[in-house]
Amino acid sequence: MTKPLVLVLLLLQAQAASADWFDDIRSNGRSEDLYRVLHYMPKGGDLHNHLSGAVFSEWWYELALAQASRGYIYYTKVRINNCRGYGGNEFGRDPYYLMFRNIMAVQYEALSDCEQSEFKLLSALDEIEKAAWRDSIRLDKPYEGREEFFGTHWQRLGALITNPWLQAEILYRNMQASGDEGVSYIEFQVAGGGGLNPDGSSVSPAEEAAILRARLAQKDAIATGVTVRFQLAILRFLPNAEEQLRFVYQFVHDNSDLWVAVNMVGREDNDKGHPRRFLSTMRDLRRQYSGVKLSIHAGEVDEPNSHVRETLLLGADRIGHGLNLITDDDTMRLMRHGPYLVEINLISNLMLGYIDDYSQHPFPEYLRTGIPVALSTDDRGMWDSTLTDEFFVAVKEFNLSWDEIKLLSRNSLAHAFVSPELKQRLLDKYDEKIRRFERKMDRSGIAKLGTMPETRAFVCARYELCF
Repeated sequence: MTKPLVLVLLLLQAQAASADWFDDIRSNGRSEDLYRVLHYMPKGGDLHNHLSGAVFSEWWYELALAQASRGYIYYTKVRINNCRGYGGNEFGRDPYYLMFRNIMAVQYEALSDCEQSEFKLLSALDEIEKAAWRDSIRLDKPYEGREEFFGTHWQRLGALITNPWLQAEILYRNMQASGDEGVSYIEFQVAGGGGLNPDGSSVSPAEEAAILRARLAQKDAIATGVTVRFQLAILRFLPNAEEQLRFVYQFVHDNSDLWVAVNMVGREDNDKGHPRRFLSTMRDLRRQYSGVKLSIHAGEVDEPNSHVRETLLLGADRIGHGLNLITDDDTMRLMRHGPYLVEINLISNLMLGYIDDYSQHPFPEYLRTGIPVALSTDDRGMWDSTLTDEFFVAVKEFNLSWDEIKLLSRNSLAHAFVSPELKQRLLDKYDEKIRRFERKMDRSGIAKLGTMPETRAFVCARYELCF
């Protein structure tokens, strides 16, 4: 037998062994074994991640109180004394009847005596109030869904998301936790502008960017081993969305070291944000600027439409969600084998009611017909889940093979909005880590893995896997 043939046979045997150990774990019926493997395995990137939605509610509480050292003191609404009958503007800002809405001290001081009586210092909440406050910014009840999510969660956060130093700390906390579960790259979606100092004065977008840069440069952030880039997002259905698009497009162009793409967020079932609305603005911007990538929410709706196709027409390289792509045969054929990628958010789609059951989800059809896909977390703090949970759902619901799991991670890095040199380094590092992991599993199985990690509420509730 020739030497090259021997090497080929050895390689095939090694691959078969690699698949065998995972097949055994997947089929042995012990969900905790599968979860441990998926937690400790190296992962690629999380490409669809809203920074303000990625924060577990206990983190919000802890980190918000810590901002007192910078002069940020927060109050939250704990009662309604019928001081006024104001229900907020068209887009749900400052809704009067919304409990646990958070404001800064400078906003509290501007309220009438009656309205001040409705608020309480965040630091002074009793245990029952703290538990209710934490529950108010996550979907934790069966009857909650997209109306609760879109109509109350972000409004409750309120002043917390206007503090750029708090944003920097939630960035680090996410890097730390993601690094612990083997994630190597994250693209966080952040807003552009709107930052406030404790006295209510504005923090410029340039100052906000400097705060994030400085936090990423600190030793503890570097030690997480997670590479971070940012997308700048606009709310697609606002009356001034085109003006916002012009600002964020130029900002990404001028800050391309860390800001790598523009995104459009917001409910697609609000027709004011339809993709073609922005086509002429995009074409005008491309006359002025080069190198700005687009990763845009599309197809996150219940009904068939042409939003994915039209979002590709806008110039998007990646599609966020892409749920109703399955209804557009021509675009399905177009997207097979690339170059476009669909960012899949399994837990988000179920929690917001875009599917009633995973048997309705098109993810396996995309994956197994060659449409590039990658798993991502969307707003994991509000679902109380992790990227490990996304992989766990995918394996449990769709019987993923080990090769498919690795493909999902490689796709997330191959389609990352980074330089070719950095992309290759990320891919090479991932390949090296996953080979080491496979060798460990092939020799020792789960015995050499760490202890069972803590599971979050989603996996605990749906799969009765509570640790």
